[in-house]
Amino acid sequence: MILAGIPPTARRLMAARAARSVGQGALVVDFALYLHALHWTALAIGAVYSASLLLGALATLLVGPASDHLGAKGFLLGYEGLQLACAGIALSSANPWWLGAAAIAGAFGRGANGGAGPFAPAEQSWLSRSMDEGLWGRLFNLNTAIGLFGMGLGAVLAGLPDLLSPWLPGALAYRPLFAVVLLGSLLCLGFLWSAKEGKPPAQTLPEDADQRPDATPAAPPPWRNLFTLAGINALNGLGVGMVGPLMAYWFALRFGVGPAAIGGTMAVGFAAAGVMSLAGGRLTLRFGLVGTVLRLRLLGLAMLLIIPFVPFFWLATVLYILRAALNQGSIGSRQALFLSLVDSRRRGLAATFNSISIQIPRAIGPAVAGAFFHLEMLTTPFLLAAAFQGAYLWLYGRFFRGKGIGQAPSAD
Repeated sequence: MILAGIPPTARRLMAARAARSVGQGALVVDFALYLHALHWTALAIGAVYSASLLLGALATLLVGPASDHLGAKGFLLGYEGLQLACAGIALSSANPWWLGAAAIAGAFGRGANGGAGPFAPAEQSWLSRSMDEGLWGRLFNLNTAIGLFGMGLGAVLAGLPDLLSPWLPGALAYRPLFAVVLLGSLLCLGFLWSAKEGKPPAQTLPEDADQRPDATPAAPPPWRNLFTLAGINALNGLGVGMVGPLMAYWFALRFGVGPAAIGGTMAVGFAAAGVMSLAGGRLTLRFGLVGTVLRLRLLGLAMLLIIPFVPFFWLATVLYILRAALNQGSIGSRQALFLSLVDSRRRGLAATFNSISIQIPRAIGPAVAGAFFHLEMLTTPFLLAAAFQGAYLWLYGRFFRGKGIGQAPSAD
């Protein structure tokens, strides 16, 4: 059984991720298309995405370290409450100011594979405390796969506007998707409320532990490692932001297709990525965490370079699906690698560095891509993204080879 050996707390966190991911999958396909149907410009759409990413990064700065001391549960419950409010606003109003504010606060359309947005560091820290470090490769890859499968289901639901258009004309056909987000948040609240969280590691140590004669001094925070890897991750964030958030919008502009066709493509892509994430747990046993990440991402980079030049929608979808499987299938391995740089008391801090090092640069991408789309330059964002991600992979491999972390097991 795939969940064999997974403790109840981790199972509930994964169930919450599954519930959250369905609404995210629907909006990652349709939210930009919804704004387009409301006659928002490409510049305005890109600006909303960028503002949402930037706000999320700033919130992450506070949440990750705080979760090491205060615990994760309260933060995650608060996040779901915010999602409920934002979904309710979007479900009831298309006023640009209200909808824009709800989109920025609720991270509509960004897609996070079921993660809790800026509260993801707290979620990752809580999840990492539920199992031994030696099992993290399997745990985080399974957690990622569950979110990806949920995103795939949501992408299928993104075809609803085409089905509802005879009864709900124009942009109104997109509104029911926000009910999916609202229902998912309600389910998340139930799963999170029932999950048990012990005291955070920073609180479990006696206050005078370091003052005992026989106490082992705590290892200093590995600031140099964290900052170095954060700088490398920033290149990845710049590349992801150029194409990822507005990919559905690009399909619509480039090939003139609607939500059903785009949603079907992305659904298959998320499902393929989920399968690859499960396989990633096995690949790490052969190639190590680092070797798995580099192999998958290099193949994904090749797909990224080809997609903007193909003349047919069906061929672009095949390449997109392959790229989605390869890139997103390595997420769990990358999370496990970053958390391995610190001890158990600083995992929230490490998850924060990992998250903001991608989110802040990623926030630049949609605004830049929106400007290129406005100028009908649909290929340029892909080329810029490929350059950033190529540099990221080269530096990423060098960093971990130098540390001897996440390497393939010895043949002995």
